[in-house]
Amino acid sequence: MKIAVIGTGYVGLVTGTCFADSGNDVTCVDIDQRKIDMLRKGQIPIYEPGLAELVERNAEDKRLRFTTDLAAAVRPARLVFLAVGTPPAADGSADLSSLWAVVDALAPHLNEQSIVVTKSTVPVGTNTGIFNRLRKSTGRDCRVASNPEFLKEGAALDDFTKPDRVVVGVREPDTAEVLHELYAPFLRTEHPFLVMSPESAEMTKYVANALLSTKISFINEIANLCEHMEADINDVRRGIGHDSRIGFAFLFPGVGYGGSCFPKDVRALQAMAGSFDVDPQILRAVDEVNTRQKQVLFQKIARHFEGRLKGRAIAVWGLAFKPRTDDVREAPALVLIDRLLAEGARLQVHDPEAMENVSQQYGDRLVYAEHPYDALDGADALAIVTEWKQFLRPDFDEMRRRMKVPTIFDGRNLYEPSQMKAAGFTYHCIGRAPVSP
Repeated sequence: MKIAVIGTGYVGLVTGTCFADSGNDVTCVDIDQRKIDMLRKGQIPIYEPGLAELVERNAEDKRLRFTTDLAAAVRPARLVFLAVGTPPAADGSADLSSLWAVVDALAPHLNEQSIVVTKSTVPVGTNTGIFNRLRKSTGRDCRVASNPEFLKEGAALDDFTKPDRVVVGVREPDTAEVLHELYAPFLRTEHPFLVMSPESAEMTKYVANALLSTKISFINEIANLCEHMEADINDVRRGIGHDSRIGFAFLFPGVGYGGSCFPKDVRALQAMAGSFDVDPQILRAVDEVNTRQKQVLFQKIARHFEGRLKGRAIAVWGLAFKPRTDDVREAPALVLIDRLLAEGARLQVHDPEAMENVSQQYGDRLVYAEHPYDALDGADALAIVTEWKQFLRPDFDEMRRRMKVPTIFDGRNLYEPSQMKAAGFTYHCIGRAPVSP
């Protein structure tokens, strides 16, 4: 099947590559010539495990191409996927200006058999807006579908090729049949292909992210409460997680969620509710709790040093908003860094993948350590913000030897307090009592 994917960001690149790998003829389009040149050379502008190898293989086999020529990609395409960014506007709503620009640009080149499929996260009603816009431009009724993505950064290839479910929003049964044929290679384990209205599909994406965000904010709020009640959030989490109605997913306390999806989608859903005069109390609370939670690690550090942070050397392990990605959008680590810099602290940071992105924002205001232990040299404390596997089983003797003061502020609860006490560390974590040697 001939496919055009408009946008080579995270979603577009993963989508186009995975469709090519299942035997389709895919052309990915972007207006950024520099990015297209990189992709043609096999250079991937994002870090996603396994993606570079998959792009290289399918490009060599001529199933995957990259271009800035929108018209040439769209004209022969049976399916045209829209995967352009929908960043938040000032009021929290989704900014669809890039999407509308793409729809207007592709309309003159759309063949009569094409189906335009929205992968971008868009407000409810956008599918209808695209249909009306295309009808005005082309003078005919074009087929338009919604197909939200549910990819986790760091596990996107598995999520795409082994999906929990595929959701499509359509108005014609034969449009659903074409999409079912496209996704059939990924649904061999009987995971469902769910057909619904475009409005329901658009809503499903927002609700999924909002509910996962709610679980994170809920467990973080309970963790903060546990610290005042001599309860251990890890015990509480295990106590509730074995209830099949609750489960363990997204019930790990920490320093808040970040990334390109959860924050903006919770706010966009709030904006949608507000446009209908519906008061989204839970959504607002989820966002507010998460904003506060990103301050928790700084507050613990400030209390420990009695507010005297000027000149102190603080090591930071983990800069990306989550492991297995280089994405620092809305990352809790950046909130901590901003607060510590404002107080005059000296920061020595390490992340396996995200340091280049962080250096573009902070330049020489930070010291960048190629190895996690190097960030500890002379440090008054270590703050752990991202739970990379490399941090799970460190050499505590080496850490203690390098640090000026063996103090850890663990924003992801990687270690056991009793273990840290025995190893000679003062240890602060989330939702559990601090310990000292």
